Amino acid sequence: MKRTKKIILVLLLILVLSQFFGPEKNQGDLSSVELFLAETKPPEDVKLILKEVCYDCHSNYTRYPWYNTITPVNYWLAGHIKDGKKHFNVSNWVGNSIKRKDHKFEELIEMVEDKSMPLKSYTWTHAEAKLSDTQIRAVVDWAKLVRTTYVSMPKPE
Repeated sequence: MKRTKKIILVLLLILVLSQFFGPEKNQGDLSSVELFLAETKPPEDVKLILKEVCYDCHSNYTRYPWYNTITPVNYWLAGHIKDGKKHFNVSNWVGNSIKRKDHKFEELIEMVEDKSMPLKSYTWTHAEAKLSDTQIRAVVDWAKLVRTTYVSMPKPE
């Protein structure tokens, strides 16, 4: 029994000490998405969806929930954000080629239509991020419109 108590005490101590450490936060400015918005021209309803559902993981700006202060949850969230930004980061939109932008919108359409975005793990804690069929249609229609503008743009030779 004493050995079990020592193990529990050590684990508790490790858990308490780990609270003083955490990953770097994604604390960019929301203005970093302005060039993306200017280029893609989403309607107001889609702008709101992007802000409430997408930017936390797909921009340089994240609104952190209260539980982000708890280790190891903060590392788990940081991993999701890093991965999300790796796949689609609207804050770094301008540096992408037209071909890449078109491909990202193709992926966006596919993932929103099949409801694999937003992630289930995100909607568990952000109920407002569950998209209705109407919201999905609005995002997909906008994304398809954006793709048509990319397709019509001259390609660099």
